[in-house]
Amino acid sequence: MTVTDPVTTEPATSNGAPQDGTCPYVEFPLPRRGDVFPAEAAVLREERPIAEVRTLTGDPAWLISNYALAKQVLEDERFSLKDTANPGVPRQYALTIPPEVVNNMGNINSAGLRNAVMKTLSPRADRELDGWLRAEAHRLIDDLVAQGAPGELRDGFTEPYSAALHCRLLGIPTDDWRRLMAGIDVAFITSPKPFAGATPNWYKDLGYMVGRLNADPEPTEGLLGRFAELRRSPDVSDRVSDELLATVALSLFGAGAVSTSSFLLNAIVYLCEQPALADRLRAEPALVGAAVDELLRVNLSIGDALPRLALDDVQVGDVLVRAGELVLVLVEGANYDPAVFPDPERIDFDRTSNPHLAFGAGRHFCPASALGRVHAEIAITALVERLPALRLALPVEQLAWRPGFIKRLPERLPVVW
Repeated sequence: MTVTDPVTTEPATSNGAPQDGTCPYVEFPLPRRGDVFPAEAAVLREERPIAEVRTLTGDPAWLISNYALAKQVLEDERFSLKDTANPGVPRQYALTIPPEVVNNMGNINSAGLRNAVMKTLSPRADRELDGWLRAEAHRLIDDLVAQGAPGELRDGFTEPYSAALHCRLLGIPTDDWRRLMAGIDVAFITSPKPFAGATPNWYKDLGYMVGRLNADPEPTEGLLGRFAELRRSPDVSDRVSDELLATVALSLFGAGAVSTSSFLLNAIVYLCEQPALADRLRAEPALVGAAVDELLRVNLSIGDALPRLALDDVQVGDVLVRAGELVLVLVEGANYDPAVFPDPERIDFDRTSNPHLAFGAGRHFCPASALGRVHAEIAITALVERLPALRLALPVEQLAWRPGFIKRLPERLPVVW
């Protein structure tokens, strides 16, 4: 595939710059700030909704930036997630977990294992969950208030709140959240090349999960409790290795905790910068469900793009994507597409239709979407009620957005109230 610049259509160099030196051109990945919609995404969507780019690894890829094409790719099973880990295929960035882990997650054939995961991710599975989440949110806010403003919301609220939820889901001690989040800081780095700490980081946390699964007494709560029951199943098809069970648990924690925490961080930035939104939620608390959906739509925390590998030749817009080529779905391009979302850069809690792609689509639609909404609704309600004057403690331009990470998130979120 010949790589061309997505705006000028001139042949591009390995860093995305046109060979003839003309400007402007769009580099990929896009800018890391999570509070400003990238202008490059709008240009791509209007001029080259399927554009040829190079990834961090220098591999060619197709970048999808409008809603219709993004939905097509996400829903078409000829575009695979698990196969992006195959040897020799173009990559979005270097693998930071062993490739067999991606394959294991994509090839779960045990009905019992799938059912255990789906039950764990259902908010209805834990009748006390809403009350527990509410108590956890208020406990963390109590601690912030006791320490006094300015406070820091990433380490003081969003990470412990999100990680504690996922510890509860797995049935592991909530006090272990910080060591597991430290592992995510390495596992979700986006790097052009493999690096020394990636594999030992994965196996360190995998060993922790295997140890929890085989604890004496054996776990009885959460996903690990369900896994312990599964190991006693008389159905031979449900007998899977401890390593696969631990892999599923660790992957669920990593993807869930970092996604929910990053979303909350970005949503809080919007509420701090547009206090009328928070004022309205205080006045109309029943609006929080619609508000969370709209904050999901405008949220830029997803990061670079969602990768898929073409398993067959597929027509996507004006381009015939060939089998074996990498396709990247730019979710912010789709979620800000004015053809679907009028006035897309305005946060509108009254949108009558909001088919955003923040949870993906098709076979890989996030199975934890309902749980994620409950988690966010409770946290945002608690924050706007308890801290009505919540504002950033520094100019938004001074927030430091983490580079080289799978999510867009500020390293710290200092606030006053």
